[in-house]
Amino acid sequence: MVRPALRSRSLRRVQRRTPGGRTVTRYERRRPGPARCARCGRPLAGVPRARPSVLRGMSRTSKRPERPYGGVLCPSCLAEALRESIIRGL
Repeated sequence: MVRPALRSRSLRRVQRRTPGGRTVTRYERRRPGPARCARCGRPLAGVPRARPSVLRGMSRTSKRPERPYGGVLCPSCLAEALRESIIRGL
């Protein structure tokens, strides 16, 4: 029997083959949901679905788009927000 901490269904079971030829079951955390726009809630393009530990190892440019509010707002909400700020004179 696997140890009690690994019996949770919040962990996904992945079959891996070892160098010795054995097939073993490894337990991994599930992938998180997609990053969403803070304004409309639409999933953001260009932002990977990865755990924080994996994201720490990635370069900054691969974590989010290189534009103002990249990784926070979707392009249409950003355009709308910029239009509003220009109208208000900020």
